Amino acid sequence: MALIDRSLELRISDSLGLNPVTAIIGARQVGKSTLAKMIVGRDEKSLYLDMEKPSDRAKLTDAEAFFGLHNDKLICIDEIQLIPNLFSVMRSLVDDAEFKGKFLVLGSASPELLRQSAESLAGRISYFELTPFLLSEIKEHHSLRKYHLRGGFPRAILAPSDEISFDWLANFKMTFLERDLRMFGFNLPPERLHRLWTMLAHLNGQQLNYSQISKSMGFDQKTIRNHIDILSKTFMIRLLKPFHTNTKKRLVKSPKIYIRDTGILHALLRISTYEELYSHPIYGSSWETLVIENILQKHKNWEPYYYRTSSGAELDLVLTKANKKIAFEIKASPAPKVSRGFWSAIDDVAPDYSYIIAQVEEPYPYKNDVWVYPLTKYLNNETD
Repeated sequence: MALIDRSLELRISDSLGLNPVTAIIGARQVGKSTLAKMIVGRDEKSLYLDMEKPSDRAKLTDAEAFFGLHNDKLICIDEIQLIPNLFSVMRSLVDDAEFKGKFLVLGSASPELLRQSAESLAGRISYFELTPFLLSEIKEHHSLRKYHLRGGFPRAILAPSDEISFDWLANFKMTFLERDLRMFGFNLPPERLHRLWTMLAHLNGQQLNYSQISKSMGFDQKTIRNHIDILSKTFMIRLLKPFHTNTKKRLVKSPKIYIRDTGILHALLRISTYEELYSHPIYGSSWETLVIENILQKHKNWEPYYYRTSSGAELDLVLTKANKKIAFEIKASPAPKVSRGFWSAIDDVAPDYSYIIAQVEEPYPYKNDVWVYPLTKYLNNETD
């Protein structure tokens, strides 16, 4: 885990100096605990509690008294969503001028999901998302092809073989369905959610049609929406919203669906080697997933969308911040070509910068101020 981005560690440390509560959120097994222990280990006045350990949970039977005993310490609480009543106790303490401690909390659910238990900490907590490894973190140690196949979960990318990596991903998938979701408080049939998750893998990179999925699954749309919402808020999938302009053209309104980690995507589709991936119909959208997830981490403060009209004008990714826009088309080919719909979309959106991210070696100008970039070089590009 020495590959963890040092800049994230520094930003979290800065937050601990400013905020009474700092949260590290992210999917299970991405390294939240490892990162937290690195931070806590540098502070002599600190302690670490794991809410999955009965012995640590027992210490918080009277949480207010326990925290009072450690009034001047950095207190790290792992998997805090398992003990939701801790949030109200923390609020009462951080609002007390006599309490000098700080809290570092870790959770395997998004701020939206945690907020159901942590609304009382509004204005007192800052969130940092820890993702699976990004390309910038592993490119010196692992090939792009290996990263594409295995995804960024530490134990998957660091496994000694593709076979062991695939086995770990398959086990992660089943543990998430059969144990983790129940621990988060969701009593969902694992078989049903696995079937839905696999169906979403086949639809990766496509528009989400709740009605179609509902008919295929045999459940009402409300149930399907609820299940997809849970997968989204536990960092397993991403819903990319459509971008709307002032144009009078008919715009697509449905979100696009992505399995956020390519290793999980391939495990759901039972793809265990790069040769299987390269010949599979999912190859292009899998590459699209990898590119989007890495670009979104580079541009953390930008709002992500995709753009599509009913007439076929399309951009894979549009980022906006204030009055600025960046447009992306993503191609798995080393000789990328774009359609007329791309140029029509560029005219509609009028981005400040336009890129085609493809599997090329070096950046080069394409046409009309559009540049072709390899992903690694774009991630190092200073344009923001």
